[in-house]
Amino acid sequence: MKLFSEHLQTVIASGEGKVNKPSLYRFIQAIYAGFFIGLAFVFYVTVTTGSPDAHWGTVHLMGGVVFSLGLILVVLFGMELFTSTVLSAVACAQGRVSCARMLSCWIEVYVGNAVGALILVGLVCGGGLYMTDGGMWGLNVIGIALHKVHHTWGQAFVLGMMCNIMVCLAVWFAYMSKDIGTKALLMVMPVALFVATGFEHSIANMFMLPVGIAFKYLLPTELLLSHGYTEQALEALSFSHIFTANLIPVTLGNIVGGAGFIGLGIWATEKASGAQDPKVVENSKSASEFHS
Repeated sequence: MKLFSEHLQTVIASGEGKVNKPSLYRFIQAIYAGFFIGLAFVFYVTVTTGSPDAHWGTVHLMGGVVFSLGLILVVLFGMELFTSTVLSAVACAQGRVSCARMLSCWIEVYVGNAVGALILVGLVCGGGLYMTDGGMWGLNVIGIALHKVHHTWGQAFVLGMMCNIMVCLAVWFAYMSKDIGTKALLMVMPVALFVATGFEHSIANMFMLPVGIAFKYLLPTELLLSHGYTEQALEALSFSHIFTANLIPVTLGNIVGGAGFIGLGIWATEKASGAQDPKVVENSKSASEFHS
């Protein structure tokens, strides 16, 4: 746990900084973060489209690697992503911020991320990307979206938990270096693991599921039917269903995995070791510099 404990003070400072940001500033940063994560899924879809005969693991590994661009953009530009913002639970446990202010921050960032993701949905639809490669790009989106809403509630929760374990590990890794290139490289493999394996990220799904709903109306009916996507098969792609079957359990799983298993778990381990409460050392950077 040495690597974790050495940077725990940075995580605490970062969480305090996130919660204490001006509300409008934080909300705008959250919009950008949602947009960036959506862009990562656009990249993923492009890389994995048109590869039916390719090795499954290789294709998904490639998709996972390119998806990491989303988190890299969020961290390097200091934007606010819900799945990493939940690490502020450590600052709350340490008594640096109140629980009420922390939860308010989480809600604000979550909504901002949704706005950013939905802005990208509009741009993708307006740009006609669904007809890329003769419509195969759009069909790939439909297939991914349908897969996401056919997990059981328990499966979606666990996949969300495992996803944010990897996301928060990636962010924690980024705290271990001051070099931009090293930060980016450290984040690639944890993100590639969760994406390639099929773990569930609530903010990525805020883009992927609504765009799947849009595409079922935008793609030619003949094209959908030729690939087995009948009206009955597409019924699962509705706003009510994506919330109950995916976004709610995945969001809760993201919180438990990130805030609980990684953030509070590591913090509690340090407490149990008998070490003094982790504090930001006098010569360390101020909390305002650890916002990513």
